[in-house]
Amino acid sequence: MYRPLADEIRPLTLDEIVGQQHILGKNGMLRRIAESGSIPNMIFYGPSGTGKTTAAGIIAKSADRALIRLNATTASIADIRAVTEQPGTLLAPSGVLLYLDEIQYFNKKQQQSLLEFIENGKITLIAATTENPYFYVYNAVLSRSTVFEFRQISANDAAAALERAVRIVSERESAKVEIEPGLLDYIAASCGGDVRKAVNATELLFAAAVRSDGVLRLTVEDAKQVSQKSAMRYDREGDAHYDILSALQKSVRGGDADAGLHYLARLLEAGDLISACRRLLVTAAEDIGLAYPQAIPIVKACVDSALQLGLPEARIPLADAVILLASAPKSNTACLGIDAALADVRAGQSGPVPRELQNVHADGAGFEREQGYKYPHDYPGRWVKQQYLPDVLVGKTYYEFGENKNEQAAKKFRDETRGSGR
Repeated sequence: MYRPLADEIRPLTLDEIVGQQHILGKNGMLRRIAESGSIPNMIFYGPSGTGKTTAAGIIAKSADRALIRLNATTASIADIRAVTEQPGTLLAPSGVLLYLDEIQYFNKKQQQSLLEFIENGKITLIAATTENPYFYVYNAVLSRSTVFEFRQISANDAAAALERAVRIVSERESAKVEIEPGLLDYIAASCGGDVRKAVNATELLFAAAVRSDGVLRLTVEDAKQVSQKSAMRYDREGDAHYDILSALQKSVRGGDADAGLHYLARLLEAGDLISACRRLLVTAAEDIGLAYPQAIPIVKACVDSALQLGLPEARIPLADAVILLASAPKSNTACLGIDAALADVRAGQSGPVPRELQNVHADGAGFEREQGYKYPHDYPGRWVKQQYLPDVLVGKTYYEFGENKNEQAAKKFRDETRGSGR
């Protein structure tokens, strides 16, 4: 019967799991827990293909527990209840360790139902998720569990797993394998830290390999075809999506055009043109702002061009926008100003609009006085002193001029103008 290579090379001990030295190394906390035999409820958080399922299996075996695997995308409460009936039976004499994959797909009620079983000790839960558990896992479940983060596998660690995979296939096929230099490193690097994906690519490469005189020849050219876009970890609703958008804006804010282009490339390679455009528009206003206000219409023009062109041509105006924004002077004074104003409004700090600023059509019979509005264009410097803020906010300052050349020039103009007004 066919057995996937990724399953065939699955590690049998914690030492064989590649990467994760921060938790599975010699003094790693998860290793010490596994070796103690006393297994608490845990949540494994990290990208796919990083060893979460494998570690759970090894831990269950070391603790002499029956491992039952369920996936939250298809499992129900009835499935959980069925698991709780097994401890103490011939199938699970030492208890059950329930491995619940993709727990983020359980709704709040379903997650709450887990509490009954993990509190009475009928099962030990290891829940796995590719999303941030502090956002997707119910607080009561979190408070009863220990969270361990599984990190993306490095290319060097993935290459070590691929070498083992090649040896296994070579023995299985009774064939000599000729590997083009750099091939395993290429696959390891192109699969984005997902060992399962890298092994699957290697297995596909073997299936397509040319056999000559009992020799299987694996080439980099073939590897490029089987691992196209494999390095992409992307889900428009997941953490990776927002991490990349955040990294794009923070790189531009920090003036690093190279990093900005890198994260833009990751968005475009995933086909997410809209998110890239939106983030560049907000970056122009939030981080460059009044230090170089022309950046806002320029970036808007780049975005409009990108949307009209579509991919792949859209990459060019968007790259222009990234480099322009990263190279431009920065100011967030407008952003700070509106946020401060919003905070006061939400706190109830408002009050009536000053009489002088009210709609002029409100003047008429029955009012004690005329509006009294002073028209600035009638005064020297086109400015005249009068109250604009509500009474409760008189003297309040929301906007502070930035240190950049553009805002300092505006400040100088304001000061000179007010000096000439009455």
